[in-house]
Amino acid sequence: MTVDQPPGSSPAQATPERRTPRRSRGKRVAVLYNVDYEDACAADDPAWAARAQVGEVAAGVGAILNDAGHDAHLIGVDGDLAALRARLADLETDCAFNLCESLCGDARLESAVPLLLELLGIPFTGSPPEVLSFALRKDRVKQRLEAADIPTPRGRVLARAGDPCDLPFPLIVKPVREDGSVGIWRTSVVHDRDQLSRAVEAVVTTFRQPSLVEEFIDGRELNVALIGHPTPRVLPLSEIDFGALPPDVPRIVSYDAKWTAGSVDDLGTVPVLHPLLANSVAARVRRAAAEAFRAVGVRDYGRVDVRLAPSGIPYVVDVNPNCDLSTGAGMARAAAAVGIDYAALIGLLVRYASRRRSPATAIESQAARGR
Repeated sequence: MTVDQPPGSSPAQATPERRTPRRSRGKRVAVLYNVDYEDACAADDPAWAARAQVGEVAAGVGAILNDAGHDAHLIGVDGDLAALRARLADLETDCAFNLCESLCGDARLESAVPLLLELLGIPFTGSPPEVLSFALRKDRVKQRLEAADIPTPRGRVLARAGDPCDLPFPLIVKPVREDGSVGIWRTSVVHDRDQLSRAVEAVVTTFRQPSLVEEFIDGRELNVALIGHPTPRVLPLSEIDFGALPPDVPRIVSYDAKWTAGSVDDLGTVPVLHPLLANSVAARVRRAAAEAFRAVGVRDYGRVDVRLAPSGIPYVVDVNPNCDLSTGAGMARAAAAVGIDYAALIGLLVRYASRRRSPATAIESQAARGR
């Protein structure tokens, strides 16, 4: 596996690469991942831990692809898309494994890399750029869910702490365009106007963006992983067990729960496969997740988060295209539960992408690269 220096690295740090011959049974795969975390730290970037994990995931994916007979090249991506274009052209990439989640610390630029890949005619794993861009806007996702009659909590976008909100308490406050539980803290669940104002102010100040305020569904939290294209397969359900959380901590998956290993929030939010649910309720959860997956346009793989109200109604609270692919994440656990181990999961995603490379696409790709 070849590890590329991110664009902008000094020549003294880079080692000249000798192109390896193509392997007869494999593909030349560019494993792309963001490196914006390298120039930041947790104290300055409230989403640093979420960004930093991607390098480890990329290394694991590259090793698995090489073991399977492919020719994987790790390419760290910063904001220099012209250099990335030249690198991909030089590599003569068959397909790209897209793990980029942000550029220059901005999640809104997540769609830039797949957009470049589309322009170059290089097939890539996961959702297309317009879906990644759309899904990042939680308010727009909510509008589409509502239009499709998929249950989702009512929400309002508040740009300032003093903006009016007509929703009944309790509420949950989150950034309008972040994922990975970024900006979700214990104080995000609010019960009165003062708490609401403070939570909105924290989001606006910290992330320089509006907040999405939603009705808080005080019930069970379920994660639904889906895989496949064009028809997704719903993998086994998983539930977050909040039983070990202290009584005064809200039953949510906060940023600390996801990214601060060993914290109270982490230890108190335990994922459990195959939760005990009535068959009719489980069917409603799976149906709502599949409908949300299709409504947003997610491709290849993704996760839908659901809050199950005491009434049995499954409320979709988040739709995550290109969700976490680390070995311990929900996607990998759910796939393993049906006999798809991690190596097979990575291989499936490459096959889905490769199917989108038609002979016409290959000709267009060569023309775009000037060959």
